[in-house]
Order: sequence, then structure tokens, then C-alpha cells
Amino acid sequence: MVDSSDRLRVYYDGSCPSCIRDRQQYEKLAGKAADNVEWVDITGRDEELKAVGIDPDAALQELHVQDGDGRVHRELDAYILLMSRVPVLKPLAWLIGLPVIRPLLAKAYHRMVTRRLERTGRMPGK
Repeated sequence: MVDSSDRLRVYYDGSCPSCIRDRQQYEKLAGKAADNVEWVDITGRDEELKAVGIDPDAALQELHVQDGDGRVHRELDAYILLMSRVPVLKPLAWLIGLPVIRPLLAKAYHRMVTRRLERTGRMPGK
């Protein structure tokens, strides 16, 4: 039986082909650990997102992961939490959390997401 405190709920953009590929890659690498992850496509779920404290526009722009205690982790914290559950990804989770790497990666991540959303005409506030 799976302990509910071990479960993660990942809010991801199911309208994004690269996000879908990232999910599939994670599931392949995670093996049995993937059984403790629920993937929620944020498309058309604004009210559900708001109910758990996630701004729908922010959900488009950064990954959000809700842990088994109900806390929502966002951006790189969400990636670190998700990746730290998978032995092969654990070193990468540690690396992206380093104080020198983290701000550079966060900036590059936001730039990449903004370009993708602008390119597809889905940038919030536009």
C-alpha cells in the first residue's frame, strides 16, 4: 500500500509537447517510483488550481508539485522534489539546488518557457 505522504501531484501543461515528453522521460527513468506520482494536466482547470492555491497563469509559466502533506512547491523547488525521488536523477536534483547553479538555471528556465508560450500565443497577460 502506498503511503499518501509519499504521493506527489504534478501540475503540468498537457498542451505542451515538450512537457509531455518530459513527463514520459521521467516515468521511464522513475520506474516504480512513478507509481507515487499523479500527473494533472492544468488545461481548463483554473478553479481546481485556485482551490489548492496555484495561480493558473503561474501554472503555465512554472512547474508546480503538491506533496502528500498538501504543500505546493514551484519552479526549481518542484523539479528538485520530483527528481530527488528517482535514484538516477538525485544527483541532478542536488546540482540544480546549488546556490551558484540555481539562479542561472531559473533565469534560463523562465526565458525558455516565456518563449514557448509567446510562440504558441499562450503567454498570460497578453
